[in-house]
Amino acid sequence: MIKKEMIAMLLAGGQGSRLGVLTAKVAKPAVAFGGKYRIIDFPLSNCINSGIDTVGVLTQYQPLRLNTHIGIGIPWDLDKNEGGVTVLPPYEKSTNSEWYTGTANAIFQNMDYMQQYNPDYVLILSGDHIYKMDYEVMLDFHKANKADVTIATMPVPIEEASRFGIMVTDEKNQITEFEEKPEKPSSNLASMGIYIFSWPVLKEALYAMKDQSNLDFGMHVLPYCRDNGKRLFAYEYNGYWKDVGTLGSYWEANMELVDIIPEFNLYEEFWKIYTKGDTIPPQYISEDAIVERSLISEGAEIHGEVYNSVISPNVVIGKGSVIRNSIIMSNTVIGENCTTDKAIIAEDVVIGNHVHIGVGEEAENVFKPKVYGFGIATIGEKSVVPDNVQIGKNTAISGVTEPADYPEGLLAGGGVIMKEDGEEA
Repeated sequence: MIKKEMIAMLLAGGQGSRLGVLTAKVAKPAVAFGGKYRIIDFPLSNCINSGIDTVGVLTQYQPLRLNTHIGIGIPWDLDKNEGGVTVLPPYEKSTNSEWYTGTANAIFQNMDYMQQYNPDYVLILSGDHIYKMDYEVMLDFHKANKADVTIATMPVPIEEASRFGIMVTDEKNQITEFEEKPEKPSSNLASMGIYIFSWPVLKEALYAMKDQSNLDFGMHVLPYCRDNGKRLFAYEYNGYWKDVGTLGSYWEANMELVDIIPEFNLYEEFWKIYTKGDTIPPQYISEDAIVERSLISEGAEIHGEVYNSVISPNVVIGKGSVIRNSIIMSNTVIGENCTTDKAIIAEDVVIGNHVHIGVGEEAENVFKPKVYGFGIATIGEKSVVPDNVQIGKNTAISGVTEPADYPEGLLAGGGVIMKEDGEEA
């Protein structure tokens, strides 16, 4: 049996419903980020940079693109004979077949995978956050405190604390109590959903709680550990960490990349972010084009103007078009004389000529106001927008649309067009 000191289990099965049409056909960790990356590249790169060479990736919702992206793990140097990266979808068992019903249930269903490495420690990660973190430093903290469970935490503004699991600690960082999304939080130390468990403790807790429906770490496993005298510690992290779970935070995190001195630096030599790199030609910027403060990926063709935007590989922007404060994902074609302001346009979209996106006043979205807000116009993948239309703010489009879908050539602010071929989002 191969013995590993620490293995990582990366939870990447989430739908990410608050990203609306962006995740209608793809799991949230596989959504593009920063031009050429996908969200899952960040925790995977953290693993390899922290010296962890055995990672189980637990998938569930729309896993195809995620599986293709990860492949056998070559970009992260995780193509190993012993360990490496393994994609772990739910599978049929002899007695019953069940989906992963909660974060801890997903880990419990993969007990055999973990057991084969007989690790001393198991690192549990979520696949949908943007950050850089050395898990080895967290492991040293875990060992130094003789902890059974270490939870990565970070201080958040107290008014936002009720969105998180909150830890209350003593002067030695030992957790005395925790509150799952409390209305009146007693502290501002939020759980980041990153845990190190000593393997025997994780095993004991999962077996003890296995019959719990929707078995979850925050709701069930951590309370069990606390109530059974385990030593729980909070490891405080003070670097950049972004949960890109809403269109607003996703847009913001991308826009921060084009700051003159970005708070999150993709170019650090000693902490590289690895991704699956396709073989594509360099970008082309025509002599009439203007590009300011933007990320332009390989294979992009720019004939218009781009300001403060993130442009993914193989995007074409036609003559006379002006792109501002927008995220344009791979293989999307924008016609001539268009404007976009504060838009997120997904992969493989075709935008006609003379299309104006992000116009007019803000209005509340008629379909899902909590999802489609922030003043952003969102267009789902493989959508088509015809020539000569205007699209307002807080809007969502999915599918192949036609001029008839736009009364008087306009999708007003807060409006939605979801065609049959565009999945409900």
